[in-house]
Amino acid sequence: MTPTVSVLIPANDEAAYIGACLRALLASDPVPGHSLEALVIANGCRDDTADIARALIPQAAAQGWHLEVIARAEGCKIGALNAGDAAARGAIRVYLDADTLLSPPLLAALVTALDQDAPRYATGTPRIVPPQSWVTAQYARFWQRVPFMQSGAPGFGLFAVNAAGRARWGQFPKIISDDTFARVNFTPAERVQVGATYAWPMVEGVRRLVRVRRRQDHGVAEIAARYPHLIGNECKPPMALPALMRRDPIGFAVYASVALLVRLGARGTPQAWTRGR
Repeated sequence: MTPTVSVLIPANDEAAYIGACLRALLASDPVPGHSLEALVIANGCRDDTADIARALIPQAAAQGWHLEVIARAEGCKIGALNAGDAAARGAIRVYLDADTLLSPPLLAALVTALDQDAPRYATGTPRIVPPQSWVTAQYARFWQRVPFMQSGAPGFGLFAVNAAGRARWGQFPKIISDDTFARVNFTPAERVQVGATYAWPMVEGVRRLVRVRRRQDHGVAEIAARYPHLIGNECKPPMALPALMRRDPIGFAVYASVALLVRLGARGTPQAWTRGR
């Protein structure tokens, strides 16, 4: 049976994460009326990411999934996404980071939201994995209250589109922020955030937070410059800064310190994709 739902997982040196990611995906609740495939696109891996994924092929088949591993020499997330799209057969496309864990009901909820003719973008409700470092714990607590997180369907770590939605663009362009690009191809009315959750880890420590935040800022600025007709779809609510500061002064101090360090070191442009960890 030809798959109707394709889950694309780009993975660069994700040996520590890919097994748990796939096992969580395979534990998804049934999706009635649909056949499922998962494509792991191992790009530029120097570890055993691909072997770990291949070892789960028999389990996937036993659970009704077609699991395929595509190995690419080039370590490029955009290239991996495009290679995955070229191989995918499902009309519904789910783009999943290799360190992200779906809850059992999430995949079926996404498919229900997307199973229509009108263009739609969907994601789940993110849950930050409890950070190990004090600084990341403070940053994460405040970050979950910023306008981006309150704007509806933020889509980091996981987003999905139906066939009409995926027709909004061809190949993913060579940009820093693929998830933002996909998101702003849809108006707020076309984006859906379902209640089912997924677990997403935030990077640990000041240096990594600064590096990732700088890449995120550059990514949004790049899309605004290259696709000004799309960036208006972002529609973030204004930040009620005084109220946020009063609610969480320590979290604000850490968040603001990271933002300041990003600005102080914002010379040059980061590469199109870089590992956060």
